[in-house]
Amino acid sequence: MAAESPLDTFRSVLTGTSRALAEQPEVEVAWTSDQASQTGKLMRVPMPGRALPADQVAQARGAADSMALRLRFHNEALHNAGAPGEMLARACYDAVERVRYEVLGSDGYSGMRGNLDAVTAQRVAADPISRATKPEEVPLPTALSLLLREKLTGAPIPALAKLGTDMVRSWIEAKAGDDMAGLAGSLEDQKAFQKLALSMLGHLDLTQVSAPEQNESEDEESEDEDDGTEKPEDAESSADDQQPIEQAGDTSDGEGDGEDQEEVERPDDAADADMADEGEEGMLPTRPNRPWTDLPEDFDYKTYTTRFDEVIAATDLCDEEELTRLRAYLDNQMKGLQSVVTRLANRLQRRLMAAQNRSWDFDQEEGLLDAARLARVVIAPGHSLSYKIEREVEFKDTVVTLLIDNSGSMRGRPISIAAISADILARTLERCGVKTEVLGFTTRAWKGGQSREAWLAGGKPAHPGRLNDLRHIVYKKADEPWRRARKNLGLMMREGLLKENIDGEALLWAHTRMLARPEDRRILMVISDGAPVDDSTLSVNHAGYLEQHLRKVIDWIEKQSPVQLVAIGIGHDVTRYYRRAVTIMDVEQLGGTIVEQLADLFEVD
Repeated sequence: MAAESPLDTFRSVLTGTSRALAEQPEVEVAWTSDQASQTGKLMRVPMPGRALPADQVAQARGAADSMALRLRFHNEALHNAGAPGEMLARACYDAVERVRYEVLGSDGYSGMRGNLDAVTAQRVAADPISRATKPEEVPLPTALSLLLREKLTGAPIPALAKLGTDMVRSWIEAKAGDDMAGLAGSLEDQKAFQKLALSMLGHLDLTQVSAPEQNESEDEESEDEDDGTEKPEDAESSADDQQPIEQAGDTSDGEGDGEDQEEVERPDDAADADMADEGEEGMLPTRPNRPWTDLPEDFDYKTYTTRFDEVIAATDLCDEEELTRLRAYLDNQMKGLQSVVTRLANRLQRRLMAAQNRSWDFDQEEGLLDAARLARVVIAPGHSLSYKIEREVEFKDTVVTLLIDNSGSMRGRPISIAAISADILARTLERCGVKTEVLGFTTRAWKGGQSREAWLAGGKPAHPGRLNDLRHIVYKKADEPWRRARKNLGLMMREGLLKENIDGEALLWAHTRMLARPEDRRILMVISDGAPVDDSTLSVNHAGYLEQHLRKVIDWIEKQSPVQLVAIGIGHDVTRYYRRAVTIMDVEQLGGTIVEQLADLFEVD
């Protein structure tokens, strides 16, 4: 029997240690060439080099220690029950929870602290905080978790993240410094820690923790309870599915008006006037919280004006030089993902090519002699069913449209993965003779833009309908070669592009484009991260106004249209809208999920 390699021995030790830490004997550790990940009790840890370099060993141990601590100290059901609905708030909520269980490990096991420091430094090296040059580029979840870790353990901020963290330190500490101090006493009680964390996010203006309806619902649930803050997580779980809160970005497209922009350091309303000349986008206002029952029975969707809407090519939003730079940035993002997604794309290509191949009809009276029947020919030369005939398999001419949500809540990793997947799919499908169109949808401005100004000038009539300027972007036309359009996909990386999302009208736009196509099979794939959101529209109409329109559009397409509709939700459940849909919680799954969904659709007659 061959002796175990050093890597195998290290993995065995790592597995045993992880089982002991998690107090679960079923834990397994496997190597991966990608980022560390965890599925149940299976931990995938980055594989160190064969010589077992000390830094890589520490990173592998740190990744395994963190996942083991999660199994031991983290209750996923409790965590999800209290999670805020807003995208940025949820990311911060998840980040501080990881700090909690990692601190418990650091305090309980002194040898573990170095491992966790190593894996934290590794995470930071791949995080945008290491490249931030101004406060609006600093990812708040990362900065908040590093400051909390520093407060609870005294561990210094990793060198690569220090500059970025210092840019927002004073703002975070001014608003949440007392909350961080309070969290130190609740580390071992996840529920108590969760309540304090939600309070901290409220003080940072990332979520609502004291909505007026909260106390009313608590009074109804328990007349004997005197403490109105007994279950703040219930109030949070009733929040809207999605609220994009985007930090300041580039407004070089020239469309951000002064009244539409706020400063990250001062997201309150009092800062609006001061920001008129700053040219920065900041935290978005809170969505109105009106009950669904406010909708009238004769509800119908309308737009106040379409005068300021635009359908625009990606090349018209950005000059050639900037597109080249943004494409290079996207290519850099693809380095860690391309092998995985390309492998899945190759599988899709094999399926499509197999569907287009010729096939054979066997046991025929005439045709070509079937080599598999030679024995029968020798034994019974007069047998008449020893031939085969080649026939063509009808493969429907197909066009695929990828409709990508370009809203602010997609900022960061989700939009990168969406752009990467669109890029690889366009290449793969083109090789298979399937035409592909890539579209995006957002709005031209925050808070309504010129449409809202026209509404204000018109006397603010009640129930105006959709009240924002649409921006529908064509990244790649169906008949355009991929090599000519590849640079356009980099536009999704541009700061200031991603604003609000009105899904229903975007879906109708993409659907109309598809109906004009001559192909026999039309597939429309929507990539989004939640419900439609436009604060300008929702502030002057009934709650659910945009959502109900989206439902009507989807229902009509699924029941009456020849277009096949499929959706992929990122971090939010879209199965409540689309009949054929998949929801993923980790954006790393997006590329593979797109490929699998398309492959299934192509196999349907």
